[in-house]
Formats: sequence, structure tokens, C-alpha cells
Amino acid sequence: MLEPLEQLKATLKEHGQSLTVARQTIFNALQDKEPQTIQEIVAACQDQVDRASVYRTIALYERLGIVQRLQIGWKYKLELSGSFHHHHHHFTCLHCGQTTALPEDTSLENRLQTIAKSQSFEMQGHQLEIHGTCVLCRSTELSVPYRAPLPSHPSPSLRWGKLQPGPSQSCIPQSGMP
Repeated sequence: MLEPLEQLKATLKEHGQSLTVARQTIFNALQDKEPQTIQEIVAACQDQVDRASVYRTIALYERLGIVQRLQIGWKYKLELSGSFHHHHHHFTCLHCGQTTALPEDTSLENRLQTIAKSQSFEMQGHQLEIHGTCVLCRSTELSVPYRAPLPSHPSPSLRWGKLQPGPSQSCIPQSGMP
């Protein structure tokens, strides 16, 4: 396997692109790092590459398979694809957003291949993301992402744009007042 920078040059050349200073700077910001948000990449490159160039380069890198997205709810993080480092999976904390690589586990990889074959599926790649709460967040009072509290009694439901009473509610006041 080629060194990561040589692999980048070869991938770009194969697609009629060249390695510019900006592209190399962005690649360096991603190399040997945990997955990052686009904002973190922009911040890491801010003295050398403007924001628009970072977005354009990331879009190019995604099209060419140089980077991959890790979906985390509605958001995502970016990391170099398996062509540039060993394949791995991630833990992602739903509270603080920290993403950590899982230790390599060949038995897990073998099991995923077995599952794919049992379904007559030819696996070409996969991503495994485990979402939960990290140790640090579990030890704080903010250990669970905000969720609206469940009502302690049935609340009115909105149907067809009109307020309708719930099953245990009545439109007549219970306090005895008219």
C-alpha cells in the first residue's frame, strides 16, 4: 500500500485532478485524527485555506472516495476513508458529540461477513456506529440529551387544526365553575 500522501496524489491524478497546497492542507488536517465536523476542518485550516475552498475540496474528496461521512443524527463528521488508514468503527456520545474509534476486532468483521453471506449479499464495505453516552457525560448531571418530559396525564391532541379533548378529559370544567 502506498503512503497516504502518495495515495492521495494517485487518486487525484486518476481523476484528472492535481494536488494543490489547499488540498494537501485539508488532507493533513484529516490525517491521523478522529472524525471531525466541517467546522472543525475549517478552523484547522483557517490560516491557510479559505472556507469556500475547504467546502469545495471536501465535496471533491467525497466524490473521489477520499473522505467518508459518519452520520450522527442530523449532523455528520468526516474522516479519511479506508484507503488512507485501517478500517475501524466508532463510538459516538450523543451528549457531547465525541467520536472514538473502536478497538480492531477481527471476530466482529468475520461475523459481519457471515451475516452478509447468509443473506446472499456480497458485502463491499460497511460502517458501524455505536451511539450512547461516554463516561465523562455519564458522570455529570447532563448525562442524557434533552428530551421533552412525558406528560403525567393525557394531554389534548390536535386533530384537523382544532383542539380536541383527550380520552380522559372533558370540555366541562372540573372545578365546579360555570
